[in-house]
Amino acid sequence: MQKSYIFAAVCVFLLSPAASANDKLDPTGFWKTEKRNGVVEIFHCSNAFCGRVIDAAVLRKNPKQTDVNNPDPDLRSRAVRGLVVLKNFTGKTGEWSGGPLYDPDTGDSAPRGRLRLRDANTLEVRGCIARFFCRTQIWTRRRP
Repeated sequence: MQKSYIFAAVCVFLLSPAASANDKLDPTGFWKTEKRNGVVEIFHCSNAFCGRVIDAAVLRKNPKQTDVNNPDPDLRSRAVRGLVVLKNFTGKTGEWSGGPLYDPDTGDSAPRGRLRLRDANTLEVRGCIARFFCRTQIWTRRRP
């Protein structure tokens, strides 16, 4: 009987750091996107998470690149650098839902989506325009 108490205590001790590490998973920081060597910074905005464009291959060629692919002609003159592309994501630790999401490379937007941390350095970004019509990208954490 004493062995089972010791075993249980060891299990609790060994599993506790993993549980507390998972509780600290947070999407804030810099993320490398799948396309064009883009970098998006996810940050706190009010009681939610948002994301803005920090860097991309096109911005290294033309730092003043504007949102030329936007379907709204009135928005095509806004700068891509600093453009908020993820808005209002809330939820539990490790998974957040919100929207809208915007892709300045294509001009596509999605009214809602999901961010899910696969691990501390891998973020699944999913945007949906309908329940079954979604697009997913895998972003990797970029250290400053």
